[in-house]
Amino acid sequence: MTATVIELDQDGPAAILRIEGDVTSASEADLMAAYGLAAANGATAVILDFSKLEYMNSGGIGLLVTLLVRARRGGGRLVATGLSEHYRQIFSLTRLDEAIEIYDDDAAAMVAATA
Repeated sequence: MTATVIELDQDGPAAILRIEGDVTSASEADLMAAYGLAAANGATAVILDFSKLEYMNSGGIGLLVTLLVRARRGGGRLVATGLSEHYRQIFSLTRLDEAIEIYDDDAAAMVAATA
């Protein structure tokens, strides 16, 4: 298992969380801390960049649901980019794609997130 590394890149009301490695239930503290920092800095839209994702299990999917609930309660939204075809299918099967918009790249996600 690879550790989760999350880099925060923020410009105004939109933030990008660049996720590298594995997303499992063990990623909770790191992901929530990064999201909390982005929100504290005024982000109303958070882009989850999965282009360097190596692995995500059901615990990771559950963590994304928890993050989605937190974002919505705070009046924010989540957008995803960089998902492989495999993880796009998982988002579809779990219906996460109905709650988290998916884009092909950071530029398209940024446009959508700030619209």
